[in-house]
Amino acid sequence: MVMLITDYLFDHPEYMYSPGENTTERSWTRSPVPGNRLADKPVYVLTSARTFSGAEHFSYNLKMLKRGTLVGERTGGAPDVGIFHRIDDHFGMGIRETSGINPYSQPDWAVTGVEPDVKVKAADALETAVKLAEGRLLKK
Repeated sequence: MVMLITDYLFDHPEYMYSPGENTTERSWTRSPVPGNRLADKPVYVLTSARTFSGAEHFSYNLKMLKRGTLVGERTGGAPDVGIFHRIDDHFGMGIRETSGINPYSQPDWAVTGVEPDVKVKAADALETAVKLAEGRLLKK
C-alpha cells in the first residue's frame, strides 16, 4: 500500500527504502501514473506516537525524499519486519526476519521514530496542516 500511494506523488520513478526487503525492482515507484495530477501538489502527512508499520514507512520515505511535510508527533519507532510463529495452542513468538539497507544519510526510524517537520500534538495536527496548506495557497 505504501508503494501504491507513493506512485501518485512523483512524476518519475523514485527509490523507496523498505526495511522488509533488499533492493529489488519493487523498491522503485511506478511513477509517473497516467493521468496523475498529484505529482506537483504539496503533501502533508499527519503523524502521532501511534503511527506504526506502513504509515511510519510512508512518513519516513516522504521526509527523506523531501516530498512531504510531516505534521504532528514523533512516530512510534517500529521498523522491524518479522513473522509470528505459533509454538502450540497457547504460545507463539515473533522473530525478526530481515533488516533492510538504508540508503539515506539519516538512520531509519528504529526506536527513535520519525521526527515531524512541524511538531504539534496529534490532536492539533489536522488543523495545523490545513493552516499550512492555506498559507501556501495564499502565497501563490
